[in-house]
Amino acid sequence: MTSSDKPKQFTGNQKCGHCGNTGPMEIVSCYSQVEEREDDQSNFTWECGDVYEILLCPACRRIILRTYFYQEGMEGEDIAPDILYPISKGTLLGLPNKVEKAYTAALKVRSIDVNAYGVLIGRVLEIVCEDRSAKGKNLNEKLKDLSDKGEIPIKLVDVAASLRQLRNVGAHATLGELTEKEIPLLDDLCRAILEYVYSAPYLVQKAEERLSQLKENKK
Repeated sequence: MTSSDKPKQFTGNQKCGHCGNTGPMEIVSCYSQVEEREDDQSNFTWECGDVYEILLCPACRRIILRTYFYQEGMEGEDIAPDILYPISKGTLLGLPNKVEKAYTAALKVRSIDVNAYGVLIGRVLEIVCEDRSAKGKNLNEKLKDLSDKGEIPIKLVDVAASLRQLRNVGAHATLGELTEKEIPLLDDLCRAILEYVYSAPYLVQKAEERLSQLKENKK
């Protein structure tokens, strides 16, 4: 049997860090460092070691690299893989449902259509302005209003303006097209705004609540 004739192997449900798809991933390559170990006193032997796998997402066709430690006797549910690539930036905390829904929708098309991603990231900004009751005739004026009210610093207004310009490129073919090189920039610009407006205040609130609980417990 040639390598091309070998039956494909799949993981259980695995989330793709590129497009957000969750489901079985094809294991396209595996490197095992599992080897036999022996206890000198009892002469008991067992196998254990690290395993590295390259997975293929069926939705976006991009690669995921993960690793896990295997020890003889472990069942499937005992194995807890760590994702080495792509590196997760962590979950944004404190997002209102509507903002989180729009941001998640944008992430799902990130690796499929960069222009669509740019448009949807721009929509996230618009929803943020709506959520924070920003006033203005257009997105730029609304962002400036948020800055005037102290919702976001003036530097983030400039950041948001850059994001808005990239969104316009994605929405209008006559302005050109976005490429994969712009994805990290779009990611960072959007996260900077969401972290400042929602995540930072949320974490401060949680810290204050925890501090209040500790003070109450000492009474």
